Amino acid sequence: MPSDLLERMRRNPAADWRIQQDVESLCLEFGLSFRFGKGSHANLHHPSAREILTIPARRPIKPVYIRKLVRYIDTHGGSR
Repeated sequence: MPSDLLERMRRNPAADWRIQQDVESLCLEFGLSFRFGKGSHANLHHPSAREILTIPARRPIKPVYIRKLVRYIDTHGGSR
C-alpha cells in the first residue's frame, strides 16, 4: 500500500512541504537515512542506492526537489 504522504507529494509537489515534518518523516517511513549537512541542506540516502539526494533545507522547498525525492523513493524502493 503506497504511503499517503508520498502520494500527496506526487500529486502536489508545489505544496508547502516542511523539511522536518514532511520530508524527514517520509524518509523514516521508507528506510532512508536523513541528516542535515554542514550548510543549509539535508542529505538523504537509501542503503541500496549509490547516490545521495541533497535537498535545500530552507523553506519553501521548491517543487523540483519534491519530485526528485518521489523519484528517488520510486527508484530505490524502501524498507516499509
